[in-house]
Amino acid sequence: MPVYHHLGQLPPKRHTVFKSPAGAFYYEQLFGTVGFDGMSSLLYHLHRPTQVKAVLDSVDLRPSLAVEHNIMSRKLIGFDVAPADDFLQSRTPLLVNNDVVLGVAAPRQSLTDYFYKNADADELLFIHRGTGTLRTLLGQISFVPGDYLLIPRGMIYQISFDETTAAGADSVGNRLFYLESTSPIYTPKRYRNHFGQQLEHSPYSERDLKLPQNLETHDEQGEFVLKIKKEGILHALVYDYHPFDVVGWDGYNFPYGISIHDFEPITGRIHQPPPVHQMFETKACVVCSFVPRLFDYHPQAIPAPYNHSNIDSDEVLYYVDGNFMSRNGIGPGVLTLHPGGIPHGPHPGAMERSIGKTGTDELAVMVDTFRPLRLTTQAMGIDDGVYFQSWREQ
Repeated sequence: MPVYHHLGQLPPKRHTVFKSPAGAFYYEQLFGTVGFDGMSSLLYHLHRPTQVKAVLDSVDLRPSLAVEHNIMSRKLIGFDVAPADDFLQSRTPLLVNNDVVLGVAAPRQSLTDYFYKNADADELLFIHRGTGTLRTLLGQISFVPGDYLLIPRGMIYQISFDETTAAGADSVGNRLFYLESTSPIYTPKRYRNHFGQQLEHSPYSERDLKLPQNLETHDEQGEFVLKIKKEGILHALVYDYHPFDVVGWDGYNFPYGISIHDFEPITGRIHQPPPVHQMFETKACVVCSFVPRLFDYHPQAIPAPYNHSNIDSDEVLYYVDGNFMSRNGIGPGVLTLHPGGIPHGPHPGAMERSIGKTGTDELAVMVDTFRPLRLTTQAMGIDDGVYFQSWREQ
């Protein structure tokens, strides 16, 4: 979202000499995307941000594919993914293509032993369960269940959870749904005017954003491990200085948060199509938020969605809470995949149950991708195997 923000100390003019009170230079860094054409921020470091001390081992994170050409509707039991201590190791890719990675994570511990940067993709973390703080070199963002955290590619960060569990502990604990996108994640263009401001018909506004605060500035020399994901490979580098040594920054490229609970639903007399639920977009997918809302108020309205054909996109729903009115047998942490090429719609009985109802308490995240999704070996391990038959009339 193109919102100007700044923290810390700044010189009065860009690209000019900027020194500490003791006379030491601050080192400027342009942090931008899409070459020099996208949103960017200017950062001022205590030390040169280029001082690599050592390059350590690399780990291949590219998903192992089980189904490359899928035509079957799937139901994945996300809470069946086992927790892991390490934040990155807990991230389990389930559905992928060349544009996106969709997965779930159940980290037991905070990410504090090293720093992380995704150089491949923007990240969108949806906090299903857990509270804590996203710590970045541009400041901190506290989070609670229902928050989206948008982390631009190249952002160095750590993440701290308020509650952590020991290995083997029997607890649902922290649960995240995540999206990695190789193209930048933006707010929908139709919500913005030509200056970039959210329009009056937008279901959320700039006031709803959680912007970075509490800029951490560390002046520490030592051995600081930064793990960088590039082309699906996780590389470990050692830097001479603490990565969070920024004394000030300003611009438009930074992480931010927004709560699904601040999405104001758009309703009408008859059933509204899925784009009214849209929250984010990329060149390759859209992200929608289904939230509690009043149902359609035409006297003959059918609140449940009509059957529709996903010819141009694969649809993924991540169920968060409440009673999802168009589905049977769905609970929190479940993902459903409705592939392009075949129609889908409400389960038997759902349309009939919806007639005359005045509202819904459902809470879910939907991702529609414009290219087919492949299933990983981890996805097949939590697939119920029979969901594709759930529309049959018994």
